[in-house]
Amino acid sequence: MHVRPVFTLAALAMAVFSSPGFVRSAIAQQGATDKPEMASRGQRKAREIKYGDWQKVCFKTPGSNMVCRTRISGTWADTGQSAVRADLIEREGEAKARLQLFLPVGLYLQTPIKVAVDQGKDFSIPYVWCMTNTCIAGSIADPQLISDMEKGDKLRLEVVDSSVQSVSTTLPLGQFASVHKGAPAQVFQQDIDE
Repeated sequence: MHVRPVFTLAALAMAVFSSPGFVRSAIAQQGATDKPEMASRGQRKAREIKYGDWQKVCFKTPGSNMVCRTRISGTWADTGQSAVRADLIEREGEAKARLQLFLPVGLYLQTPIKVAVDQGKDFSIPYVWCMTNTCIAGSIADPQLISDMEKGDKLRLEVVDSSVQSVSTTLPLGQFASVHKGAPAQVFQQDIDE
């Protein structure tokens, strides 16, 4: 009979799962579902980013309400490569809007992005997915955040990088209100052939 290996595995499992370190770790993980797993180790400033103008583009498909994106893009000043993009996405007839942020890969994805207008309240935007060249964060936009963006001067983004340092940059909001409330610069119509 081979009772001994079963007893040994059971005893080992009981020892591991009942150890104080395991219990503390499990309790800590259970309570940390909405908190970052690690605080940043310091701060550093982002490389220089050059921003374009705010634009509003809309998309219309037959049988659905128009979707509009009020957006701004920034590129690294030294290379011209894409650095950041912010889109406020709204569907005609719906009260809720979505804020979507496109950022470079190599960030610490466990910690959501913090956004704030000027020196105002911080809002958290969690990462949703990453592709080979960009990571995307998105969430329903708090109406207060949108209102603050229409009145404010700068939208501050703070991320945590792969070396667990906090990195921040600011996006200009000077044109945001007029572009957001104004007519779209372009409407893309999609026709469906049956």
